[in-house]
Amino acid sequence: MSETTLDLSLLAQSESLFALSNGHIGLRGNLDEGEPYGIPGTYLNSFYERKPLPYAEPGYGFPETDQALIDVTNGKLIRLLVDDAPFDVRYGNLHSHHRRLDLRTGMLERTVDWTSTAQQRVRVRSRRLVSFSQRAIAAIEYVVEPVGSATRITLQSELVANEEQPGLSGDPRVAAVLERPLEAVAQHRDDLSIVLLHRTRASDLLMGAGMGHEVEAPGHVVSEVVVSEDWARMTIACTLQPGERLRVVKLLGYGWSSLRSEIAVRDQVAGALSSARLTGWDGLVTEQKDYLDEFWEAADVAVDGNQELQQAVRFGLFHVLQSGARAERRAIPSKGLTGPGYDGHTFWDTEMFVLPLLTYTHPTSAGDALRWRHSTLDRARTRAAELHLAGAAFPWRTIRGDECSGYWPAGTAAFHVNAGIAAAVVRYVLATGDTAFEREVGLELLVEIARLFVSLGHYDPDGGWHIDGVTGPDEYSAVADDNLYTNLMAARALVAAAEMAQRHTDVAHDLDVTPLEASTWRVAAAAVHLPYDAALGVHQQSEGFTRHAEWDFVADQDEYPLLLHAPYFDLYRKQVVKQADLVLAMHWCGDQFTAEQKARNMDYYERRTVRDSSLSACTQAIIAAETGHLDLAYDYACEAALIDLHDLQKNTRDGLHMASLAGAWLAVVAGFGGFRDHDGVPSFDPALPEGLTRIRFTIRWRDLQLKVDVRPDAVTYTIADGATSSLALRHAHEDITVMPGAPVTRRLRRRTPLMRRPTQPAGREPLPAREARDPDGAQGGPQPDPEGGPEDEL
Repeated sequence: MSETTLDLSLLAQSESLFALSNGHIGLRGNLDEGEPYGIPGTYLNSFYERKPLPYAEPGYGFPETDQALIDVTNGKLIRLLVDDAPFDVRYGNLHSHHRRLDLRTGMLERTVDWTSTAQQRVRVRSRRLVSFSQRAIAAIEYVVEPVGSATRITLQSELVANEEQPGLSGDPRVAAVLERPLEAVAQHRDDLSIVLLHRTRASDLLMGAGMGHEVEAPGHVVSEVVVSEDWARMTIACTLQPGERLRVVKLLGYGWSSLRSEIAVRDQVAGALSSARLTGWDGLVTEQKDYLDEFWEAADVAVDGNQELQQAVRFGLFHVLQSGARAERRAIPSKGLTGPGYDGHTFWDTEMFVLPLLTYTHPTSAGDALRWRHSTLDRARTRAAELHLAGAAFPWRTIRGDECSGYWPAGTAAFHVNAGIAAAVVRYVLATGDTAFEREVGLELLVEIARLFVSLGHYDPDGGWHIDGVTGPDEYSAVADDNLYTNLMAARALVAAAEMAQRHTDVAHDLDVTPLEASTWRVAAAAVHLPYDAALGVHQQSEGFTRHAEWDFVADQDEYPLLLHAPYFDLYRKQVVKQADLVLAMHWCGDQFTAEQKARNMDYYERRTVRDSSLSACTQAIIAAETGHLDLAYDYACEAALIDLHDLQKNTRDGLHMASLAGAWLAVVAGFGGFRDHDGVPSFDPALPEGLTRIRFTIRWRDLQLKVDVRPDAVTYTIADGATSSLALRHAHEDITVMPGAPVTRRLRRRTPLMRRPTQPAGREPLPAREARDPDGAQGGPQPDPEGGPEDEL
């Protein structure tokens, strides 16, 4: 992805797009010199500060404390003086400015040609990476050379804590600013590195940030180091003749802990820097590319016929990998580590959108994310007890595992987050066959979630099982009875818990699971109530939903998102859907619906769904494809993929939408590839929209890599080289077995829609895929690199 000109009005957006991370360290794509900036940002996963949650009228069970990801010590800063003029793109003459995010190498590259106000011209080149192979390390190569005449060059490499943050908007989706969240603890300097230690004031977390340098320059070089509580600076000065250059490699080390001592954290950071120094810049570059080569071999999605969609899908894959690759039993935030949006919290979309991608492309990251959930189990048990429920109630939004949502209807009431965790456990176990995980982590999670739902639900006099007073994925319909998505997902969690307990009776015994308790889970699941409106012939999103008043979409067509223009009281009592809810149930629980029911449900809810959430378009793409509306699916797939590249929700500045980027993968693989995993067997029913000529993707299943190649009339299934076992799968209701070295080809089933293409609410029609461009009609900001064409497979 390339940016060929620098538009300062798009700086905050490009900082998110060009962000680098490994799941532990996150660096926003700020300019090396630090200014100008949109939102400065350096993040450590799960390093947060606590702040109070204020209420006008507090109530029992309301969370009292919030958690916010903070901007930690910035090590990206490299300031440059050309003679005595600071290098600043806002002054002088900027001849050219080019940035490029290379998805193959995992590096952000920058080249600048600039003349100062004193007419001294220089060329600057930098390369930046956050290492996948060395979790605590980031590195920058910075090269400057004069043009035309001898020039005195002064370079200042810095560590800066408690950076000033810009004021953010009143949008509830945006984070609050915490001023000076870090308190200085100690500073350490030796001949090779500098380490600054800081501690958060309320959460009492300790972090260390360190830097070391390698300098190459001709002739006489002067250097000095200054260290204070909140900043450290190494200055390098020399005179360069035309044709000469100054090259500096800056190594950054980060670490934090809630338990270890100051000395231990200091030594951890210093040790990481020593290891990186041993590897060297070239070694780090090689390790980074090797890591990504392995990832792309198993994860790449090739899309022929739409170059922009192709690059956007790869862009999304890269950023989702960055969000979880080395998170290692810490949360995957909804923005990854690309910005401050949502205070760095993780939500339900991690399990329902991000983890499906990681489970089938990079399963170790998916397993680590679920192990993090397991590590918060005691907090979830405590929360369930506060709510007078059994089992464990996992939080709607959190960093450490405590509920941080101060709004009950769209937070605590959204119990479906627990069913999503159960679904992610089941999917991971099926795809990987990881029995150790199942025994050590999976079963306990499922048991506590099953106990939660049994205590949450109740039976009516006729024997139907209900879950009342909950909020489903649609946040415009809160505290409803029998949300269909929640009921179906809860029923699946109950059955999965009973089955897993039966497979591991010894572990179940240790968790005090009796055969009687497991049988109650199965009975409740079998009796679950699924609201249905027989007169309309559609399922109800929740009991009574189809009897609510209709929303006047025509009157409000210029006021999206509605949450910023309409009172929630009005939203809650009308037929207006923020994001796919019942339609999401048809994706993940599709075997519970007939083809006709899916078509009628899609038609009904499409007309009422405004997509005020980034989570919606990908799900609508999947079900539109399944119901035969391939052109509509194509439109939605592009919307999901381009949400940040085109800033479709006007908030990319606050960080990337990880779930929507993962959703682009789902739209292609589950939508056009027809991939499902309902009954533990991978199944496919592909179909391509007009405009796409071919898609190729890989699914990791157990120890195999299944490569799927879809063309307009046929699909070929191939087991990747090196495998020795076969794979049983299902193609369009036909059971087939794929053997190593023996690809299987089948013709595609023709998709005939049962109903006409559904319409959308006024003003919410998706942009046609064939016109995929900036919604304002102009290409702005970073764009897919023209060097990567539709046939350019990684």
